[in-house]
Amino acid sequence: MGLLSLAIWLPIAVGVVLLAFGRDAWARGVRWIALAGSIVSFLVTLPVWTRFDNGTSAMQFVEKSPWIERFNVHYHLGVDGLSMWFVLLTAFITVIVVISAWEVITERVNQYMGAFLILSGLMIGVFCALDGMLFYVFFEATLIPMYLIIGIWGGPNKIYAAFKFFLYTLLGSLLMLVAFIYLYNAAGGSFDIAAWHRLPLAGTAQTLLFFAFFAAFAVKVPMWPVHTWLPDVHVEAPTGGSAVLAAIMLKLGAYGFLRFSLPIVPDASREWAWLMIALSLIAVIYVGLVAIVQKDMKKLVAYSSVAHMGFVTLGFFIFNDLGVAGGIVQMIAHGFVSGAMFLCIGVLYDRVHSRQIADYGGVVNTMPKFAAFALLFAMANCGLPATAGFVGEWMVILAAVKANFWIGLLAAVALILGAAYTLWMYKRVYLGAPGNRHVEELTDINGREFLMLTLLALAVLWMGLDPKPFTDVMDASVADLLKHVAQSKLP
Repeated sequence: MGLLSLAIWLPIAVGVVLLAFGRDAWARGVRWIALAGSIVSFLVTLPVWTRFDNGTSAMQFVEKSPWIERFNVHYHLGVDGLSMWFVLLTAFITVIVVISAWEVITERVNQYMGAFLILSGLMIGVFCALDGMLFYVFFEATLIPMYLIIGIWGGPNKIYAAFKFFLYTLLGSLLMLVAFIYLYNAAGGSFDIAAWHRLPLAGTAQTLLFFAFFAAFAVKVPMWPVHTWLPDVHVEAPTGGSAVLAAIMLKLGAYGFLRFSLPIVPDASREWAWLMIALSLIAVIYVGLVAIVQKDMKKLVAYSSVAHMGFVTLGFFIFNDLGVAGGIVQMIAHGFVSGAMFLCIGVLYDRVHSRQIADYGGVVNTMPKFAAFALLFAMANCGLPATAGFVGEWMVILAAVKANFWIGLLAAVALILGAAYTLWMYKRVYLGAPGNRHVEELTDINGREFLMLTLLALAVLWMGLDPKPFTDVMDASVADLLKHVAQSKLP
């Protein structure tokens, strides 16, 4: 078993073991096993970074063995500069989520922890899969634990939200499966994604494949106008579910554009880039305006996620190295920042049991340590320099200006809107005199919450102050991808 297989199957194995602990009387032991399993799973991913060769765009840590031989399906894994950081990000966020649920989840603790660990392994599998059918299996399998997390531990309308999440993402993925079967036949009976990259596809076929991929990945990102499932799901999901959904699961869609749409159908990607840019700018501006009028903190951050992911797709379809690298950096930064924002909302919800902005006010008076963390993450969400939120957005705006001044100008409006809705929420929730008796009775964060927020704060500051380790990894792969896209594939 190679390093990537270990990163995938170790958390899944621990998660399956946890499912065997059926009684809540064993909850304390379950929590410690889940924490140990998530930490070891994260440590396993570290050599993927420390041994990674930044100088090549080739796949690294490759594993390949036959799986379904009759259909030439292989268990084929590997990472390059486009995917490596997401393996570490997934494992890191899983550790944070396990810590966040320590005292909050008191019923079916084994199932909750097990679902997150299994989900972690499946998501890492998506980022590592180099076989189309293996990718599809991992991509679809992630729906199951997240569906259960929302449907069992969610809010009052959890069943509605879980069904909406499942149906939206499943319907899009079915078109992707049709595209995979077409590519399998076009490649002479091969599910090898690298072989698909070399196929000389006709213009009509490229266009149809592009929109099949779009159906699957745009819903997952989610892009406007197929974003409507996200706010409902975030509002009903438990805190850990919202954190993982925003930090990792949304990235699966954006990663799909990088791994499939751009390299397999480059001509169609260039032809329909105007549509992708237009939809991205609508997400950045219109959804940013929608975020301003939200009264529920979770809904506000959910719409904020749609706006920030608009930067990602904008960067990808500008077709220059700064834009693509900026989009990937924005995905990583959004993983840290949005996860932290949802966990902060969870800290307040655990105490007051309300997500309504109007039910707070003056939290800084009773929770000064927590308010300091919340301010850092709010500033990162605004894109303040020296935080993770600044780097990717700035790279994408520079790339957009280089491509077209007006696109760059419209993208830059998002920074103003981001500051508007984030700081206005912070002002109403945290500043001023205590808003009511509940706020006056609040207690500041405990050691567990302090550890959880400190780890995220360090990640946000590290990426903001020293982004070079993040960008160095992806430079060679981004350059190779753009070179590939620039070469026409039309026969």
